[in-house]
Amino acid sequence: MARDDVRDERRELVSRGSRAKRLDVPRDTRRKLLPQRSYDPEALGRSSERIARFLGTGTFLVVMTVIIVAWVLWNIFGLEGTKWDVYPFIFLTLMLSLQASYSAPLILLAANRQEARDRVNLEQDREANARAHADMEFLAREMAALRMAIGEVATRDFVRSELRSLLADLDERAEAGGPRPSDIGDQPALTRRAPRSLET
Repeated sequence: MARDDVRDERRELVSRGSRAKRLDVPRDTRRKLLPQRSYDPEALGRSSERIARFLGTGTFLVVMTVIIVAWVLWNIFGLEGTKWDVYPFIFLTLMLSLQASYSAPLILLAANRQEARDRVNLEQDREANARAHADMEFLAREMAALRMAIGEVATRDFVRSELRSLLADLDERAEAGGPRPSDIGDQPALTRRAPRSLET
């Protein structure tokens, strides 16, 4: 029961992150005027990718076009007391430049994250290709060994020719009055060289 409580406390400390005061981590002796809060760079990266993905859609272009056209039309043809940005549209220019200055770094951050993902994928593909190449080399060696082993195995034609030659020898011995076929098992085996065409 006590172990479960300790595990739960550890999980809670880990879930709270660096904000929790841990006893197994030495304290920083330097005094800080403002406490530093840790942020999750992955959360910033995910949100930047989401924004960059939205900036590259047709929906964003349509929304921006509608906003700019409405802005310009309202400030040209609107009532005199409701116009907030008259003809040179300086405030509109400021808003568009602010949007551009924020969207460019967000797009670059999303591109950096995509590049890191591509690098990891490329490394994994390279490792998979190396494993596949090693497997192919192993299989090629095994196939060569099988071909060599099959080359040494007696073929059906070779066995038939050997049996025919042995039958011919037995027939010759029987005609010459040699030992009976029942006595052949007691005799030493006859060695006969195979034809050159069948030895390979």
